[in-house]
Amino acid sequence: MQNGYEFNSLEFITKGGVVSMTVAIILLVMSVASWYLIVTKSVQILRLRAAFKAYTQNFWNAPNLMSAVKQAGNIALANLAKQSIAAAEHHQQYAHKINGDDKKSDLITKDEFIARAMNRSITEESAKMENGLTVLASVGSVSPFVGLFGTVWGIYHALASISQSGQATLDKVAGPVGEALIMTALGLAVAIPAVLAYNALVRSNRMLVGQIEYFAYELHTLLVTGAVIHVKPNPNINSKETTQQKERVHAVEVPA
Repeated sequence: MQNGYEFNSLEFITKGGVVSMTVAIILLVMSVASWYLIVTKSVQILRLRAAFKAYTQNFWNAPNLMSAVKQAGNIALANLAKQSIAAAEHHQQYAHKINGDDKKSDLITKDEFIARAMNRSITEESAKMENGLTVLASVGSVSPFVGLFGTVWGIYHALASISQSGQATLDKVAGPVGEALIMTALGLAVAIPAVLAYNALVRSNRMLVGQIEYFAYELHTLLVTGAVIHVKPNPNINSKETTQQKERVHAVEVPA
């Protein structure tokens, strides 16, 4: 009996006309696109987490700043470090020269100049990480209405067929109407994973951006003052790890 119902449901969609088949194809495309983005973005986030951790450790373990920034990799932290150091060198070379004379410029400070370069880099990297999330949000919000449209059309088509046959008993109405409601179920089946994945990916991206901003803060302090701020050890953090971090900070030197 259950197999017959499934067969009738599939037959109802295929024989529901061009509109029903179009709605089913749209929902299928939405589902494939959302699951593709869910898998690819999840793998991307896992790789970025590992890459951020490795890059940070190698950066602060480098003997000097030039060696640290020459690390291989095309991730957000590497791009941020390169653009920040380039901004610091540019300011050092050109900010104090006006019309060929060595004079102090009051137009922009080194602190602000580096901060602007960092903000631009963080904005660019955040936009890259958000690629594809708009599709997930659109699928999560639109697919229920697409399924509802298929349901409305299916019910209309079923009632029209019943009206032509002249049989309006409960057993004749319940089957086609129940089959038409499958469109709504399909729309929800497409929307729910997309919405949950969107929320999870947005949260993961925020955590990654937070790591970028924390790295940018330490690098900005290093480029402006020549040293990173030393904070009191957190009792929740291993004291050995805190000591090693301080040693790495002292090992990095800012070029003159």
